[in-house]
Order: sequence, then structure tokens, then C-alpha cells
Amino acid sequence: MGWLKQEGEVNIVLNAHSFRLIGFGPSAPVRFSVLCLYGWLMLFGFAADGAAAPDPAKIVGANACAECHKQEAEAWKATRHFKTFSEMPRKAPAKQISEKMGLRRIKSESVCLNCHFTVQQKNNKPEVVSGISCESCHGAAQDWIKVHSGFSGKTAKTESKAEEDARWKLAESKGMIRRHSLYQLARNCYSCHVVPQEGLVNKGGHKPGSSFELVSWSQGEVRHNTWYSQGKENVVADAARKRMLYLVGLGVELETGLRAIGKAAARKTYAFEMAKRVDRARKQLAAAAIAAPDVPEIAEMVEFSHSAGLKLKNDQNLTVAADGVSKLLVSITEKYDGSTMAGLDGLIPKSDKFKGTARKAGAVD
Repeated sequence: MGWLKQEGEVNIVLNAHSFRLIGFGPSAPVRFSVLCLYGWLMLFGFAADGAAAPDPAKIVGANACAECHKQEAEAWKATRHFKTFSEMPRKAPAKQISEKMGLRRIKSESVCLNCHFTVQQKNNKPEVVSGISCESCHGAAQDWIKVHSGFSGKTAKTESKAEEDARWKLAESKGMIRRHSLYQLARNCYSCHVVPQEGLVNKGGHKPGSSFELVSWSQGEVRHNTWYSQGKENVVADAARKRMLYLVGLGVELETGLRAIGKAAARKTYAFEMAKRVDRARKQLAAAAIAAPDVPEIAEMVEFSHSAGLKLKNDQNLTVAADGVSKLLVSITEKYDGSTMAGLDGLIPKSDKFKGTARKAGAVD
């Protein structure tokens, strides 16, 4: 079958035609639904490409957000997302990668810009204005920033619930990615924490990705959950939200890895590392399916990921598999809120695994 494996390593790819998961046997209806979904996607397709970089022409910049979100902006300033603007280009590994890739200036090369910086259109030219910032995660804000903060032309106290709902719906239609849009947020995270450029790894020596996990990384130094407490607390996600973060994060890692292998052209480090990520995510999701049996979509995701062999020149099948995982993730985020998934709690990283220390809410000058 041409499995992706390196000398001395175990074969990390399971048979592409086997729909059986180690640890539990899927029921016939589950197996049937996965096969039906696969056929549907092969016939009609499912648009779920990797997250795209924000349009520089629609970037307003972090200062515009900070006018109201002062606490959140202060939390951001203490993160590596903020500091990468000045620190990353000076680091020796960045310079070495840049030299190997033949890049002259890190802040002017798109291969670096999309993941390490925020780019805004100024005087008809793209200009790096900050590190990873608000719009890197929540979407370019030009079309929605006034809508989301306008209270339907009223005030927070006089705006009706129906008007508020319509306002948020309009903001989202214009590109705003809100905190409840876990799938979209996770895709933005993984689109960079899993390196999207094969050449950066195989030629430039860039790491293929970080040891990213959505709960531990979102609840550490990047946490800025102060809005609903009116700046009094930087609140850790509750149990239900952590379950959703964990599950959606694993699913997006699986989807991202499948797409990466499909686009890979060489049997080198990048393809091998992506195959490892897929295998690891599949195993973690298989454990999650056992822990949360009332969420059959988890098992379906794992089974769907086995529908395409992890090998080169298999882009069509891998894309269909990734699209299937994507569709199931969307279904999970629409159908569940995490409240019925207590079985996942033993799998979710605890606070001692959080990446960095979150800023405590406090007075802002």
C-alpha cells in the first residue's frame, strides 16, 4: 500500500479499507453512515479547505479592538503572540530557516507572514503591524467591527434580545468568529500550529508543528476571558467548554494532518511527521469515543479517517476523508455543548499542563 513510515519505526498507518477501531467495534448503523457519508462526499464534495490568512485590506488592527477590549489587549501583550513581532525575526533559528529558504526579510515574505504576524493594507501596500493578534483568530474586522459593538443603534440596556440576536447573526455573516464558533477558531489555531508549508520543513528545517493541544494552550497565557465579568476575572473555561475544546481540537488536528499528507510531495520529514500526528489524533479520538459513547460522531470521525491510506499521491481520497471529519465536527459543535460528555474529563489536560500563565484581570491605565 506504500505506507508512510521511516526506517526503524513501527508502521503507523492502518489498513485503509478496514473500518474497525481497536478497543471497540462500531455498530452496523455507524459503519453504514460512514460509508454513506464517504460516498456523498465523493459525489458532491464538501468545501472545507484549510483556514485562510485574513485579508490585509480588511484588517483594522489590534488598537481598534483595544478601544473597548482593554483587559483583553493587556492579556495579549503578555503573550508570545504579541512578542513575536519584535522577537521572532532576531532569533537564530528564524535566521537559519530564512537563509535556507532564500528569504531576504522575514517580515516581507508571505511564507512567514501568514502565521507569525498581522498584515494590514496601508497606502495600498501590505504592512506588518503586529504579531499574532485579535483578527488572526476572530477574523478581519473591517466589515463587522461596528456591527458587533453597535447595540443595534441603541444601548446595551435598551437593545432587545431579538435585536441582539440579529446583530450577532449579522456580524458573523460578515466574518466575525465568536467564542462559540469553536470549529472555526480551532482551524485558525491548527492552520499554523501544524505547519502548512512542506518546503519550510523539508528545505528550511522548520519544525513541522508545535505540541499544540487546544485546552492546555487556550487556557494558559493566551486566555483573555474577561469581557463577561466586566474585567473582574480572567475566567478559566468551565468543564463543559473544556470538553468541547478538547474534542474539537483533536478533530481539527486529525483533519489538518489528513490534508497535509494529501498535499505532501516527498517521502521526507514533513509527510512522516504529519502521518504521526494523524495516527496520534486517531488514537486519542478512539479513546474519547469510548469515554463518551453518547456522541457517536466521535467514532464516525475515527472510522472516516481510516477510509484513506496515509500515503503520497492520494490527495483526492485524503481530502474526502478530511472533508468527512470536518462535516462531523460541524455537526458536533451544532448538536452538543459538552454538558453530557463528563466521561472525557479524565482525558483532558489539567491546569498544571496549561501553556504559560494567564494574566490576572486588573486595572488598566
